[in-house]
Amino acid sequence: MTETIRIKRFHARPVIVPMNLPLKTSTGAVAKAPLVLIDCETDQGVRGHAYLFSITPSALKPLTAMVTEMSELLAGDELLPFELERKLTQRFTLLGLAGLQRLAQSGIDVAAWDALARSKGLPLARLLGGAPKPVKAYNSKGLGIMPASAAVDEAHKLLAEGFHAAKIRVGRPDAREDLAVVRAVRKAVGDQVTLMCDYNQALTVTEAIRRGEMLDDEGLTWIEEPIRHDDYAGCARIADALRTPVQIGENFDSAFSMQSALSAEACDFVMPDVQRIGGVTGWLRAASLAHAAGVEMSTHLFSEVSAHLLCVTPTAHWLEYVDWADAVLATRLTIEDGFALPSEEPGNGIAWDEAAVTKYLVS
Repeated sequence: MTETIRIKRFHARPVIVPMNLPLKTSTGAVAKAPLVLIDCETDQGVRGHAYLFSITPSALKPLTAMVTEMSELLAGDELLPFELERKLTQRFTLLGLAGLQRLAQSGIDVAAWDALARSKGLPLARLLGGAPKPVKAYNSKGLGIMPASAAVDEAHKLLAEGFHAAKIRVGRPDAREDLAVVRAVRKAVGDQVTLMCDYNQALTVTEAIRRGEMLDDEGLTWIEEPIRHDDYAGCARIADALRTPVQIGENFDSAFSMQSALSAEACDFVMPDVQRIGGVTGWLRAASLAHAAGVEMSTHLFSEVSAHLLCVTPTAHWLEYVDWADAVLATRLTIEDGFALPSEEPGNGIAWDEAAVTKYLVS
C-alpha cells in the first residue's frame, strides 16, 4: 500500500523582486513584483512549491498571514488536494471566497499538488493524467503604455527571446494613439507574428465598442478586458458588436464566475488566473466548463504551473509568459520557437534559489 503523506505546514515568505521590464498599463505602472513564496512541508520530507503575486506590496503582510492561518487548519491532514480545498472552502465561506482568501487558498492548492507530484516522482502534467508537451506562448512581460517608437523596439526584444507572439497594452486617453501603436508594431514585426491587446478594464461599454471597431481591421487575435471584469452583460454587448474576439477571465474568482460569464456569452475566449480560479483544483473545473462550452482557454501569469495545466486542458489556447518570479527561481521555463516546454522533472517547475530568496526577503 502507498504510505500516507501528511502535511506539517505551509510556510509563506514575502519577497519583492525586480522586474526586467517595468510594465505600465492603463491602471498604473509596476516596476517590482511583490510575491509570497509558499512551501508545502510534509512528514515524509517532500516539499511542494507555489508563489502568489500580491499586485501591491501592502498586500504582502495580510496575504502571508492568511496562508499561515490556513496552514494551522491543515497541519496533520493527509496530502489530498481536493479534501484540503473542501476543508478551506467550508471554513472560510462566511468570510467570503474571493480576494486575498482566494489567493491564499489557491497558493496552498498549487503547493499541495506540487508536493503530491513530487512524492510520486511525476511532473504535474503526468500526475493529472496528461504529459508535458509544447504549448503556444506569447511574451507578455512588456509592451506597456509607451510611445510607438519605444513599442516597436520593445516588440523586437520580446520576440527575440524565442516568441512569435506578444501582447500590447492599450487604453491611452486618445484612441488614435492606441491605434497608432498597434499599427506601428504590426508594421515592424510583420503579419506572421500574433498580436493581442489588453485594455485592463479601462473603458465604458460604448467606448469599448467604438475603440474595438477602430481595431477590427488590425489583425489582433483578441481584445482583452475592455471594461469592468464582472460586467458580463456589457462584455456580451461588446463581443456581439466586434469582429475581433473578446478575451476575459483573469479575474474569475472561481469556476462559478466563469460559468456565469459563459452563460451570458460575455466573451469569445477565456483566460483564468491560477491564483484566482482556485489553484490546480479550480483550474481543472474551469477547463471542463470551457470544454463543454467549446471555448478556447488560455492562461494568465504563473507561466511555470500554467504550462503544465495547459497540457491537460481540452481547449488549450495560449500561455501568457512573464518572468516576474525568475529572480527567485532556481530553474526557468524553457521557450523555444514560440512554444513553452514544461519539464519532465517531478513537480510543477518551481524551485527556489534560496540565496536570491534571502536577498529579496521582506522582513
